Formats: sequence, C-alpha cells, structure tokens
Amino acid sequence: MNFRSSNEELDADINLTPLIDVVFLLLIFFMVTTTFSKEAQIKLQLPEATSAEKVDAEDRFLVIEISDLGMYAVKGPDDEVARELINSSHKTLRRTLKQAARNMENPVVLIRADQLTPHAAVIKAMDAARSQGFYQVTFSTESV
Repeated sequence: MNFRSSNEELDADINLTPLIDVVFLLLIFFMVTTTFSKEAQIKLQLPEATSAEKVDAEDRFLVIEISDLGMYAVKGPDDEVARELINSSHKTLRRTLKQAARNMENPVVLIRADQLTPHAAVIKAMDAARSQGFYQVTFSTESV
C-alpha cells in the first residue's frame, strides 16, 4: 500500500466551476422572478369639439381615462400618472375612485374617453362617480 507521509503538504486546488454555476443559477433565478414596475398609460385619441373651454390645471380634478376597448385608468390629484385598473368591473372602479379622492372635498370628475370608446363604458364611469357622491362631472375633448 502506498500511504503518504504526514509531513508532505497537500496541493490545495480550489475548483471555481461549482461556484460560477451557482452564481449563474442565482442570476437566472432573479432575472426570471423579478417583476418590473411599468407605469401603464392608456393611449387616447380624444374627440374634437369646437366650443371647448380650456382648463389650465388638471391637478384639481379626479380624472377617469377610458380607452377605446373600455379599459379604465384613474388619476387622483396626488398621482403623477393614471393607474390602470385590473378589470373593468363597477366595484373596482368605485373602489379606485374612492381611494383616489380620499383627500378631496367635492371633487370634479373629468372623464377622458377615447373617441371610439363604447357609450356603455362612459355611462359606467359616470354611474361609479355618482355612486361615490361625485356629482360634478365634465368631459375632456380636443379643440379644433
């Protein structure tokens, strides 16, 4: 039998391959599981009106944006961008309006609907605003 003597020093080799594999697996794991916050904004093409009154400050309004597909986004006075709703249910819209107007007394609701928005989606927004006690509703258009 060939035994090494205890006086001999062993060559210490550090294998970096498993360490590199683990680092790459962690990198892939975090890349796959990370969610990136993307502020979604609804693209609107507003209808045109010849007798439009220009309003300078939209920050005092509670804004409801409605896309041509009937998707809603709500922007309160403290929000920088409108928050798109997960679904178009009446309950979700009412809850979001209440949340967005928490610091406002008797807010004016500004509805910004695309020119191809279904009429039912606009009525649903008006009804949700009315059910929260917001009776001042106005519409946004582009002036010709």
